[in-house]
Amino acid sequence: MPLAHHKRDFARADRLAVLIALAVVIGVLATLAAAVLLALIHLFTNLFYFGSWSFADRSPAEHTPGMWAAFIPILGGLIVGLIARFGSSQIRGHGIPEAIEAILYGKSRMSAKVAVLKPLASGIAIGSGGPFGAEGPIIMTGGALGSLLAQRVALTAAERKTMLVAGATAGMTAVFGTPVAAVLLAVELLLFEWRPRSFLPVALACAVAGFGRAALFGTEPLFALQTAAPDVTGLLSCLLAGLLSGALAAGLSTLLYRTEDLFSKLPVHWMWWPALAGIAVGIGGLIEPRALGVGYDVIGDLLHQHLALQVVVALLAVKAVIWVVALASGTSGGVLAPLLMLGAGLGVVLSHILPGGDATLWPLVCMAATLGATLGAPLTAIVFAFGVTHDAQALLPLLAATLTAHGFVALTMRRSIMTEKIARRGRHVFREYGVDPLERHHVDEIMSRQVQTVDGSAAVHDALATHFGATQLHRAYPVVDGETVLGFIDRQTLQGVGDDARQRVVRDVLAPAELNLALPTETCRQLASRLAAHGVERAAVVDDVRTRRLLGIVTRSDLLKPSASHFDDEHRRERF
Repeated sequence: MPLAHHKRDFARADRLAVLIALAVVIGVLATLAAAVLLALIHLFTNLFYFGSWSFADRSPAEHTPGMWAAFIPILGGLIVGLIARFGSSQIRGHGIPEAIEAILYGKSRMSAKVAVLKPLASGIAIGSGGPFGAEGPIIMTGGALGSLLAQRVALTAAERKTMLVAGATAGMTAVFGTPVAAVLLAVELLLFEWRPRSFLPVALACAVAGFGRAALFGTEPLFALQTAAPDVTGLLSCLLAGLLSGALAAGLSTLLYRTEDLFSKLPVHWMWWPALAGIAVGIGGLIEPRALGVGYDVIGDLLHQHLALQVVVALLAVKAVIWVVALASGTSGGVLAPLLMLGAGLGVVLSHILPGGDATLWPLVCMAATLGATLGAPLTAIVFAFGVTHDAQALLPLLAATLTAHGFVALTMRRSIMTEKIARRGRHVFREYGVDPLERHHVDEIMSRQVQTVDGSAAVHDALATHFGATQLHRAYPVVDGETVLGFIDRQTLQGVGDDARQRVVRDVLAPAELNLALPTETCRQLASRLAAHGVERAAVVDDVRTRRLLGIVTRSDLLKPSASHFDDEHRRERF
């Protein structure tokens, strides 16, 4: 049997070089955007809480306590609401659902307003005490930069998606220093495909951002940690930690959207919701100031077990309440940092009862498990936890706990925190994907090789009598001149000629648009897409588009054959 040279592991990507060049530029832009966002957060934190024009990294918890501090989140929420109302409503939310919606339903087009207003609003929201992270806003901002650059170049919607995702994940890399986790986030949550034409540019943009972050912020991990390897009994502890983390993730997601429903019932415009949520944030800040802001320092304290159990419990309760209320109000902020803090806090509580491992292991394990279960991206969470700690000893327990948490949520919840908002807008996001059966098969595998043809020199009335009489077998037939296919003819076309022109030959009544050719080396997906785009039901398979020597014919029913085989693989149970 001759080697099938046209069958490849991956589809050709002739424009890959162009996409990679653009991805390099986007990686640089996203890194600069991340630096600007972090600087804005630091600036507004100093302005709101310390009354100074400074870009120093300070936490709201460091300010001198006072009742007046409860009004700062209200002021920040009011400003963010005004920006969203009169600037762009697209800045509302935590960024990732908005990016997914732009990818799936907006042809990956985002506006320049988002690129400017999202980091500004997020800087104000977080700087005024909002209990958010910087990763959601930078994902939205980086994605907007990638989309804007792609819109200035002649790209397809699929290529534009690659640029959007490249910007989003490069921004995440610049904030956390986790390029591999960012690439996995693209694969698990944003790209909705696994192709070199999209994966390679995204990965390269993340690599560029990783080097850029090292130049701007250094190479040290965000939360350097080294735990001891767990013993065999630690496996059961990992499973329990995973189940409880999954329950926490499910509970937070459910509570968030129920709170959002309550906001939607308020008799005031949504512009005022962030300010109203600021009341809860301000009160929570008086109770536990460490719950305010990004809280990377607090996450580090939790991972290193530097906080007393009573403090951790209070911190968990306050952080969960103010984060849910603030995020449900539609203000601008990310979800990763709050989830890291809540998950790590759960781990601190469990470290007092779970056997089989280092006490500092469980905050890390629960942090990753909660993150992976909430996002629906377990591999991202595992590699992310390693990236921010460089703790290789924890990889095995991270794997066991995070996948347990992910399985719990996948079985108990219909949607994740990332997709629920999109579903509430009437748009369904299906997170599972595999190799399309139509991509796996080529035209030469499904085409009909024994083809009945109509001679182009035959008279119209003869063709009607021979092929479209009582013994008609097919709706249409290919018309040939020797071995060269000219087009397709059907009964309606021949009958429309009129009785006085029935002596004309068949080739004279063919319309050029009726000719649709396919090559045997094409995938069934390529052909199916073209048939759908042209609104036709069949194609002539030829050896070359110039000679048009007929090899066979493919109809829409032929294109169902790969799917029938796939259905059999999925549903037929067999015992051998």
